[in-house]
Formats: sequence, structure tokens, C-alpha cells
Amino acid sequence: MADIQKNRNYTLTYDSLTKGFPSFYSYFPDWMIGMNNFFYTFNQGNLYRHNTNESRNEYYGVNYPSTLESVFNERPLENKLFKTMNLEGDDSWSATILSDQQDSGFIEKSYFEKKEGSFYAFIRNSGTVPASISEYALRSLNGLASSSSINIVGTLTTINFSNSINIGNIISIGDMVYFGNPTPTLAGQITSVVKNLPAGINQIVIDNTIVGSQTPPTGTEYYLYIKNAVSESHGILGHYGVFTLSNSNTSAIELFAVEGEVMKSFP
Repeated sequence: MADIQKNRNYTLTYDSLTKGFPSFYSYFPDWMIGMNNFFYTFNQGNLYRHNTNESRNEYYGVNYPSTLESVFNERPLENKLFKTMNLEGDDSWSATILSDQQDSGFIEKSYFEKKEGSFYAFIRNSGTVPASISEYALRSLNGLASSSSINIVGTLTTINFSNSINIGNIISIGDMVYFGNPTPTLAGQITSVVKNLPAGINQIVIDNTIVGSQTPPTGTEYYLYIKNAVSESHGILGHYGVFTLSNSNTSAIELFAVEGEVMKSFP
């Protein structure tokens, strides 16, 4: 059975008594049988007895992660912001989360911090570069100002602003810069921000080699920027949040409950 979303295959079992499919297995046996309270499988002519070794998540010498999929779906008619995830158990997991509006939410295993006996982390949003039109209202997009001039030298583009323009303190290295209205176009990624008004310097410098970037016009042009979606930890928006947890630990672990901080979105 193919899992289109994860691009993986599974072994699917059928129970004739319940007339249903109770289990999915990551490994691929040639034959499966239960006998004398043990579970046996055959693979490429070899016989294996399961649940007898200390190494978990390993089948036929290959390590497969344990995965669990469920959904946050309280108040399904409300558009919500999924901010955090809390795992009650004895180990952290990696997580992905998608909704009807965004499919780029994730938490790496190392992002979880143990607090009061549980593992807690903010949901990141990887976003896309360049950002799609549908993402402009969902991400940390900020208007900047109209430029006075630009200067391109090799891989760097310097965008100058008049001294009357306050670039602000929110903008930072790593932000993606866009130009144009009403459809913004990616110009590059900020490498430095220089503000020395007494010397008449008020500019940002961007790397113009970022995939998908285009050269802005040499004249006056309006610019805006989008903060790094991963570091900002804004979570994802949607009416529901389907999450998938994954763990490759080879020792015995337990997971008791999964909680999420979810709040109503007010556009």
C-alpha cells in the first residue's frame, strides 16, 4: 500500500473476524504467522521471530521509525493558529503538521525541551522561497519603503533609502527581500543592514543568487521583507491540524498523550 503524502510503502494486514485493517507495518515480509504465542515472519527464505530482541524498530537488519498520526480538530468551523505541541512521555519525537491552509509545519526532535516532566516545543513553519501569493497573509511580511537607488556588484545588491526612511529594528540578516506591487517578486536574502544617517548611509545589502530571485529595477521601487519562518515559530493556520510523530529510538519508550496550544485566528 502506497502512502502518497510520505512517499513510503507499508504492509497492510486484514483481520477476517473484525473485517477490517488493524495494522500497518513498515517492513515487508513474504509470509506472517502467529504460533505458540509468538509472531513469526519469513523474508527472502529466512525465518524471524518477533518481540524477542532488545533492539526496537529494527526488522531484517533495517531500522524503521515508529510513526503515529492524529488530528487536532476542536471547533472545526473556526480558523485557528496551531502554536505549540506538548508530548507526555519519556522521549521526544519529531513531528510534522499540516492543515487545510498550510502544509509546512514541523518540529525537529531536538527542538523539544523537557519542562515539568513533558516535552514542549513551538511549531515551526518552513514556508517556501519564493513565497507563494497565498502565503503573504499567513507569514511575517513587513513593508519597508521605496528605494532611492540600487547598486549591483556581482552577487550582492545594495538597496539605498533616503535618510528620512526608518528601516526599523525588526529587519535582520537572513530575511527575504521582495519588490513590486501588487505582486511581490523575490530580490534576495539580506546579508547586512547598514544605518549611519550622519554619514548619509541608510541601506540593506542582499545576496541576489538565491534561487528564484530576480533583479529589481534600477529606479525607485517599493520593497518589503519576510522574516525567517523557522526562527519566528509562528506555527500554522487552518481549521484542523493533522500531525505525524516519528521516533527511531531502538530502546523501549512510551507516549501517553499529545497536547497542542491552539487559539482562534482573528484576521
